[in-house]
Amino acid sequence: MEMSKAEYSQLVQSMAPKSKTLKNCLNAFWVGGSICLLGQLLLNGFRDLGLDRELSGTAVSVCLILLSALLTGFAVYDDIAKFAGAGTLVPITGFANSVVAPAVEFRSEGVILGTCAKMFTIAGPVIVYGVSASVIYGLIYWISTFF
Repeated sequence: MEMSKAEYSQLVQSMAPKSKTLKNCLNAFWVGGSICLLGQLLLNGFRDLGLDRELSGTAVSVCLILLSALLTGFAVYDDIAKFAGAGTLVPITGFANSVVAPAVEFRSEGVILGTCAKMFTIAGPVIVYGVSASVIYGLIYWISTFF
């Protein structure tokens, strides 16, 4: 069977799966926005309880990290991530998930070589470079105060 380039191109387009980009973007948007909305509601709630701005922010961070870790431990966060994609990468919840997920996955290898060793395989470089950069910046700032 001989096919022209145009016919082959038309056949490929008819067989190719349809793009789900718009649906994926909308899911990421509303799930990520819902996580942020939850954070804002928690912040308002802690402020209403009498906490100052800084302490309220800390309490919200702790609550979002705890919720993300619990959902990861119960394998719910993975289902949400499959549905929402990048929407679950809202920094604090995504970072908590990246620490807890390997720890849960490798727990069968024991506490030391499994959970503890694998806990920071994904998040470890972020922590190392973040701490290192802040130390270097702090030293540069400290030295600049003498001049």
